[in-house]
Amino acid sequence: MAMSGGNGISKATSEINVTPLIDVLLVLLIIFMVIVPATPKGLDALLPQPPKSPQPETPQAIVVSVEGSQSGPTTYLLNQDRVSQPQLAARLQQVYAVRSDKVMFVKGDSGLNYSAVADVINMGTAAGVTSIGIITPKVERGD
Repeated sequence: MAMSGGNGISKATSEINVTPLIDVLLVLLIIFMVIVPATPKGLDALLPQPPKSPQPETPQAIVVSVEGSQSGPTTYLLNQDRVSQPQLAARLQQVYAVRSDKVMFVKGDSGLNYSAVADVINMGTAAGVTSIGIITPKVERGD
């Protein structure tokens, strides 16, 4: 209770004395500051390191183009290199023997008989190709 001055009659006050509460809070704050470590410890993480040796160039995609018409001779291009049909099978075997990605793309002329494109697909599967994509005029334009 607080003392009131004047006539000597003490009167009860409804105010709370917060001084002891502040003292207790300051002591608790000091205790928690001592308990908590000064340096925060994070998670141990391994960061990716740069490669020690230069990466080999990514191999170029293999595109076999079949050109010609139903009445004319059929020509084959293996990434812009002109090859004959017997050479194409041997070249595909040679290329895919050392490659890890077994992906090939086949592009055929619009006036060409489908059997010529099917023959190239068969040569690719015989060479060990696992994924064969067909390049259509729409895909080539980027539509």
